[in-house]
Amino acid sequence: MPSAAAPIAVFSYRRPGHLEQTLAALAANHGAHDHDLAILGDGPRRPEHLATVEATRAVARRYGDSGAFRSVRIVARDDNLGLARSIIAGVTDLVAEHGQVIVVEDDLVTSPHFLAYMRDGLARYADQAQIASIHGFAHELGPGMPETFFLRGADCWGWATWKRAWDRFEPDGSRLLEQLQARRLTTDFDIGGAMPFTRMLLDQIDGRNDSWAIRWHASAFLAGMYTLHPGRSLVLNIGQDDSGEHCAGTDRLPCVLSDAPVAVLPITVEENAAARARLAAHLRRQNSLFRRLAGRVRFRLGRLLGRR
Repeated sequence: MPSAAAPIAVFSYRRPGHLEQTLAALAANHGAHDHDLAILGDGPRRPEHLATVEATRAVARRYGDSGAFRSVRIVARDDNLGLARSIIAGVTDLVAEHGQVIVVEDDLVTSPHFLAYMRDGLARYADQAQIASIHGFAHELGPGMPETFFLRGADCWGWATWKRAWDRFEPDGSRLLEQLQARRLTTDFDIGGAMPFTRMLLDQIDGRNDSWAIRWHASAFLAGMYTLHPGRSLVLNIGQDDSGEHCAGTDRLPCVLSDAPVAVLPITVEENAAARARLAAHLRRQNSLFRRLAGRVRFRLGRLLGRR
């Protein structure tokens, strides 16, 4: 079992304001000074991106001198790998060196209790081969949710994993899709039709998206592995505002950061059927055509009125 606190990998590109919020929130976490921080900045994809890439790197350098973390390493790439290649390469390198990693992108703001939850989860499940990862974001599913619960597969908004689990990552989307279809798992993979994960995987194969996350989820799902989720969210996504390379403008997903710690207590290692059913109902509502169109209209109206 790894003994030291896991390193934190923060992936950034050209959103200095978002990175500032992400790093400030991590620095305010309890025990942040116990963690090494790696800020991995991708290179500019086009010449006109250079100024915002440099502004983002200036933010990273300020935190390198802040003393908020045990150490800070800044990786400033000259070339542009793109989001998927950046994250795959960064996670692979860090788990090879440290055995575990906490992963945050530059549009995520964390609760002060996020790192403690990650540390506890990584320690409790380090040697359990069925566990793929620890996840920090939670949808607003209403009262009565358990403190923590397991769902099959993996997720991507503030998470942590170990080398033994990341070694199961399959980068070839076509192989993943073939296995899902051969084992007749596509409906289950799509949470009974509540979320178009199979379509996302097809889009990745066909080059319509560059998602590492759908491949990570499919890899863990096919391996029969589970991810620990909190009943209250420790992560807020601030990037659904047309500012990124891979997100469209919409209303921010409804979420309130927990003002209390999430305890990682012993629970049975199996998918929580009740939590899955509540998530499926929630996602069906969120993904309805009316809700998606209404969210887009509210976002655009807010932009016109100067609220965004």
